[in-house]
This record gives sequence, structure tokens and C-alpha cells, in this order.
Amino acid sequence: MHEYSIVQALLTQCEDIARENEAQSVKKIIVKIGKMSGVEPHLLEMAFNTFKEKTVCDGADFVLNVQPLVIECKECGVQTTLDEIFYKCPACESLDVQVIDGEDMYLMTLEME
Repeated sequence: MHEYSIVQALLTQCEDIARENEAQSVKKIIVKIGKMSGVEPHLLEMAFNTFKEKTVCDGADFVLNVQPLVIECKECGVQTTLDEIFYKCPACESLDVQVIDGEDMYLMTLEME
């Protein structure tokens, strides 16, 4: 399960940011996960809860915001937010689309003390 290695990297990043800002602890972490990122939100949360102990994130709230897939049609220029994974423009039915959002995972916010 690669979510464990993702969480370990996230915790390292949080510890580095906390140290740079002279914070003693992280109270809240907000992460944006694209629907097509390959990361399973419930597994990521389980991994976070497993590894956060004895880090600056121990006791932190972990908020996951799942970003739907957003595509832009290269034919007609229409941007569409999709609930299901379907790489076809709903306006003109072109398959020539570009993914705008929903494939990445980002650390959005850290609340620290």
C-alpha cells in the first residue's frame, strides 16, 4: 500500500515546515486529493492515523478534500467537472481533452502552534 510512503513523506514535510516556523505542534492538516491521483482517501487517513504518533502531527485533525476530475476540451474550449472518470467532452463529444485538475495530491494548509 503506497499510502504509507505518501504519509511518511507528508509527515516529514509537516515536521520541516513546523521547524521552519518554530511551531511546537500541528493542529490541522488539509490535503487535496485528486480523484485520479491514485491515492485512496480512506487508506491515506488510516495510514496517517497509524504514523502520526510521536510526531508534531500527533493529535492533528486530518482533513481530506477530494478534487473531482476537471477537463478542458481542445476542440470547443469547454471546461467540465466530471463526477465519473470519462475523458470525453460532454459539449461536443470530442475525445481531444486535457486534464486541468484532479490528478494530483497537494498539502493545502497547516495550522500550527
